[in-house]
Amino acid sequence: MHIEMKKILLQVILLAAIAGLVWWLYSMFNTPLEFERVRKEREAKVVERLKDIRTAQRAFRSKYQKFTPNFDSLIAFVANDSLVVERAIGSADDSLAVAQGLVSVEKYMVAVKDTIRFIGQEVKENFNNLRFIPGSDLVSKFNEAGMRQEFVMDTASIKTESAVVVPVVWVFAKYPTFLGDLDEQELINFRDYQIKTLNRADGLQIGSLTATTNEAGNWDGE
Repeated sequence: MHIEMKKILLQVILLAAIAGLVWWLYSMFNTPLEFERVRKEREAKVVERLKDIRTAQRAFRSKYQKFTPNFDSLIAFVANDSLVVERAIGSADDSLAVAQGLVSVEKYMVAVKDTIRFIGQEVKENFNNLRFIPGSDLVSKFNEAGMRQEFVMDTASIKTESAVVVPVVWVFAKYPTFLGDLDEQELINFRDYQIKTLNRADGLQIGSLTATTNEAGNWDGE
């Protein structure tokens, strides 16, 4: 009986060791895959929000010939301001109509929120969401304080080689602000690859404060 008990105990220990090894192998292969899956999902939402901010900033520039460096003024512009819209009456290609003064351009005011189209549903429902980084509420160091992290945004003016001064805008979300709750080592590896191998910024962004980029994003496919 004593020998039988030892055999059973040995079998239990062996099964536990096998289970532990299986779990370790599963984690070793699954962790990178899970990190990539979640990363891509969150990056897509951040990119979507950056595109919406770009849309709002371009509308702001169309009226004021500059970008705004803060979200309060950008959101107020979208919610309460208006844009001048032109509509042609008659055809400029009709020489007779032009000669008779029947061709003109009518100008009228339209609310900004009725002229621009946002991608994200959260922004459509509440313009104040323009300022917040999607996924930042899941990162504990921000969520514990009941806060969502805001994008970093700033503006500048750059003189081109042809001596033309143009406004530029930069909007940025650092990777840890929306990926900081994921596997620590996987995040370190990913950031190192982006910065050291691809020579990219440590996050997602549009625009630049040092070059004219037409508010381009730094993600693949932009």
